[in-house]
Amino acid sequence: MEPTIQIALVGAGMFGGDVHARAYADFQRFGLAGQLARVGLEEYARPFGNVRFELVAVGTRTEKSAIKAADSFAEQTGFRPAAYHGEEPWAAILNDFPDLDILAVATPDHLHTQPILAALAKGVHVITEKPMCLSIQEADEIIALANERSRIVAVDMHKRYDPDHLRIRDDIQNRIGPPLYGTAYLEEPLEVSTSTFKWVESSDPFSYVGPHWTDLIWSYYKSKPVALSAVGQKKRLVRDGINAYDAVQVRVEFENGMSINFHNNWITPADFEGPVNQGHEIVGADGKVESDQQYRGFRFWNNGGGSRTSNNHFTREVLRPDGSKGYLGYGVDSLTVGIVAVCRMKFQNASRAEVDPYYPTAEDARITCALVDAAARVRDLNFKYLQEGKGSPVTARFGADGITIIDPYRAAEGESAVFDRIYDQPI
Repeated sequence: MEPTIQIALVGAGMFGGDVHARAYADFQRFGLAGQLARVGLEEYARPFGNVRFELVAVGTRTEKSAIKAADSFAEQTGFRPAAYHGEEPWAAILNDFPDLDILAVATPDHLHTQPILAALAKGVHVITEKPMCLSIQEADEIIALANERSRIVAVDMHKRYDPDHLRIRDDIQNRIGPPLYGTAYLEEPLEVSTSTFKWVESSDPFSYVGPHWTDLIWSYYKSKPVALSAVGQKKRLVRDGINAYDAVQVRVEFENGMSINFHNNWITPADFEGPVNQGHEIVGADGKVESDQQYRGFRFWNNGGGSRTSNNHFTREVLRPDGSKGYLGYGVDSLTVGIVAVCRMKFQNASRAEVDPYYPTAEDARITCALVDAAARVRDLNFKYLQEGKGSPVTARFGADGITIIDPYRAAEGESAVFDRIYDQPI
């Protein structure tokens, strides 16, 4: 029998239905080898060249979206995965496919933990969208179960694989000297918060897209956070009856002395020329690096279409002689590395410790989960105090004793101290 990797996908929205499904369609038709040189893993082109990949199931909340996702995959590959729907479609999938190798999780941000834990409990590897989860306690629960079952939780942190970011990580950061401060921003279009996602009141712009940048900074320097401050604004979305933050700004200080400001919103007008506005810069003791991921020099305009830019590096279609289109880019690369790690464990008996350097791990994601968790608490308190004319004095501290929220107004409200220990394990 051919060596086979069975994959199931839960969540088929903007990322699940596009990036994940398109990537798995190419893996199913042509295998893994064509993607490996992009991520420096071409040594596995021959060992895994005959591995067969099958997307056996797709699960979404509604029957209509599940059927649509299954039909779309069948159009691309000639193979139709089983379609599941409901509030917890992963439960039926895990029950019906006892030989499943990977559960790919692309559900809304606040619904990642449950399918991840369900998969791990069944001994199934996981590839999940960022953020892995929204609380540090849930992150630790995921890590503990993954370690207990010796299973992979690979987090789709695709910003790591942008060629510009790889150049910064492997070269430029060494030229500019020890980091001093920087800014990272990612601004999403208004349609994301008003129509694409129905769950924005359960999240916020920093929790949604800030993890791209917090993980990127972690991948550059491997320096843990020591302090955080955060504020957010609610003006635009409330006009549409949506009680969610328009924008959030988070500043993080790290052990190595650098201070990074993370700016995120999801209210960019539709007339903006690019899909998103994004970039970052870091000032070092001996230089500076600037990286604009929105406008890289590619711009076009046409009658009635306005001026537009495109990110041709994230994903792009490559025309094949038969007229079909291949799908590649750094958006696929971050899925590829997790799949290689699973193949190594299944077909080469590699250990978790041996394959963990290949992909963004749950332990890596834990840093981002801690920041997201603390930022949400600090942001909400500062928003409350700003509305009361009390300023924004709340901050968070990270350390060996966990996470502490520092709120000068706690004592005035009857608490015994301004310090609130929300988590007591080392960060």
